[in-house]
Amino acid sequence: MKDIDDHSNLNQSDRLKETFVVKIEHCQNNTWQGKVVWADENKKVTFRSALELMNLMNEAMAHAKSQGERTAEHSVS
Repeated sequence: MKDIDDHSNLNQSDRLKETFVVKIEHCQNNTWQGKVVWADENKKVTFRSALELMNLMNEAMAHAKSQGERTAEHSVS
């Protein structure tokens, strides 16, 4: 079984790191509700389920990756 922390096969550009602050305010219907702050962009969003929280974080990571690729295209080496 492959170790999930083994990132040796990833390029440096694939190793995104973003910071999220998650505040769980309620637990109803066997899931979490609360707020997540994307610290690097200072954006706050409420979520109604753990699945929605994961989707929000995934979208933020995809956005950060696309922004990084655009920056790399316009940088001078």
